[in-house]
Amino acid sequence: MDCPQFTQAHKGWADLQAVLKSDQPVVIDGYSLTIAGVVAVAMYGKSASVTTDNATISKVQQSVDFLEDELKNGRTVYGVTTGFGGSADTRTDKVERLQIALQQHLNVGILLPSDKGLHAVEPENLREHSLPVSIVRAMMLIRCNSLIRSHSGVRLAIPQNILSMLEKDMTPVVPLRGSISASGDLSTLSYISGMLEGNPDIYVRVGSEKRTATYLSADKALQQAGIEPILLRAKEGLGVTNGTSASCAAGCVAIYQAQQLALMTQLLTAMATEALLGTSHNYHPFISSIRPHQGQAEAAKNITHLLSGSKLALDNNAETIGLAQDRYALRTAPQWIGPQLEDLNLAYRQVDTEVNSTTDNPLIDVAGRAIHHGGNFQAVCITSAMEKTTTAMQMLGKLMFAQSSELVNNQQNKGLPPNLSSDDPSLSFTAKGFDVNMSAYMSELAYIAHPVSSHVQSAELHNQSVNSLALIAARYALEAVELVSLMSATYIYLLCQALDLRCLHLEFVVAAKPAFHNLLREHFGKLVVSDERFGEFSAKSWNGVLEKWQSLSHLDLEDRAAVTIKESLGDLIHSLIHETTDTATTTAAANLNLLHIVELYKTQAAQTLSTVYDSTRNAFYNTQSTAQYLGKASAMVYSFVRKDLDIPFHRGLVDHPTLLAAATAKTNGVVDGGHGGKKRPEKILGTFASEIYLAIRDGRFHDLLMKAFTVEQS
Repeated sequence: MDCPQFTQAHKGWADLQAVLKSDQPVVIDGYSLTIAGVVAVAMYGKSASVTTDNATISKVQQSVDFLEDELKNGRTVYGVTTGFGGSADTRTDKVERLQIALQQHLNVGILLPSDKGLHAVEPENLREHSLPVSIVRAMMLIRCNSLIRSHSGVRLAIPQNILSMLEKDMTPVVPLRGSISASGDLSTLSYISGMLEGNPDIYVRVGSEKRTATYLSADKALQQAGIEPILLRAKEGLGVTNGTSASCAAGCVAIYQAQQLALMTQLLTAMATEALLGTSHNYHPFISSIRPHQGQAEAAKNITHLLSGSKLALDNNAETIGLAQDRYALRTAPQWIGPQLEDLNLAYRQVDTEVNSTTDNPLIDVAGRAIHHGGNFQAVCITSAMEKTTTAMQMLGKLMFAQSSELVNNQQNKGLPPNLSSDDPSLSFTAKGFDVNMSAYMSELAYIAHPVSSHVQSAELHNQSVNSLALIAARYALEAVELVSLMSATYIYLLCQALDLRCLHLEFVVAAKPAFHNLLREHFGKLVVSDERFGEFSAKSWNGVLEKWQSLSHLDLEDRAAVTIKESLGDLIHSLIHETTDTATTTAAANLNLLHIVELYKTQAAQTLSTVYDSTRNAFYNTQSTAQYLGKASAMVYSFVRKDLDIPFHRGLVDHPTLLAAATAKTNGVVDGGHGGKKRPEKILGTFASEIYLAIRDGRFHDLLMKAFTVEQS
């Protein structure tokens, strides 16, 4: 692990920003392409072009010339004068027809008419059977980068034409399944060569936006693009198809997004530490220094940095009652996250190396005047990277799930209400559905996290007896990224709700403590000998009330207040008896009077708690003070959700859209309070989580992450 995962992830993000801001295209020279460059072209429509470097271009032509010379001299070259794979015992001098034969036997993927933009009657409930356009774009780019390295004997016109089609937003419709990534992603890549030769039954999608995309047969697409169909020469069909570019393309997208989600997990762990009143001491550097795994130390350091400035997660806030330390989901987070960071770092390097590799066969060595028959097409390095990525996503998702489960459970969340409902829990279940969703996401994530490589089957006349299944592994890694993104969006919503509830409680304490003190003074002040003793009595009584209050969050407000006072009376009366004994005023009449005073106190104290909490809550609905309690990183996320995405603190049942609409109609459209003077959005809970999810997937949250990790903490 050469550098911290954050350094690597931040560099990838910074490189992407630089590429996107530049007015220059991504240049393909075979050596300098980055994962960020691939992501920019694949997902953001960045243009790309072949290098104009004369030396590079000359080497490409030299490889073509050398191959032609070898053929003229009667050299037998695999896939050029022989059959393919297990059929390589055949020989032919019809080299161009052989390349067509290659395309014919590889263009075998299953696609639906709808995948190709054709109108036809199809059975219901059929999913798409084509690769996502972003992966196809990345695949085209990476294949060109491999071919330009001058080891393939392929004319410069091949990568030039591929990039010309890419520049015009034209991508072949490529089957989702069918590659075992052994002799490269053969069938998958053959749809690129089918596009180049103008095959009328290969279809090309024009436009990346699905709603406005059109579809043309390859011959018509080339005509529209002003590009002449290419007659594939010796080895050119093999050069395009015999490589790992499809699996590498999916791997680039998967590892880039997974790196960001690894940072997300650390930030959400910091937010959870605050929401659950955990201690930042969990992440003390001494703990990692005596078990010096780099990933663990990095995670601990990052979370500590992200917690800086927090008023909720203190350095040493062990409970005197209850657990003396945080549960595993917080306390062992660095130990859990650390190995995933190390695995993702290695996976990133593996994919990054593959981007600038020649994955062809046979390989042409112009300088050494040799042709090498080898196995660079075997994509196990991508399989290895993707299985680490998928496992890391499962582990990080499990940590989110464990923290989230603790957060919504009032038996474990240190006084927060059940289901994070801000109103009466008998008729409000805010987080319950989300809790179930998290379980569903986690179950699916755990299912797909099994290794793909252990399911290799022999193929192609037992020639491909071992094959990498890299594209399958990469597809599942992308599925894992998708599921962790769903979990992250849900968890972010819950954390913001929990943090609001935590800070609402703090505001309530500030308001209720003096009111309670005055109530005690009014009823029991004369029974305590001094102000100093009364202060001790008041503090002890308030702490007892507060402890009971937090343990009764499952009750509706009025019941919670009444039961809190009732269950705290024992300690209060015990203290009073002690005080009255000390002052020698304990008589039968005094005791009867004390009972009367206690009954009055009991009624008024319950009413006070209920009234103060209700008024504090109503004020908090309108203006949340939460951000001022949080560390700067958490405050950035919280403010982004509440302000940028306009997702409000959820008030409970009253915020259900039909009830909101009815309330608005009843007040003749008068703006409802509780949302900073604005009309509250009439949206279901799932819509709010969906909006966070979109911000994760379109990159806005990743931009925020980088700022959160790099912000200077005071």
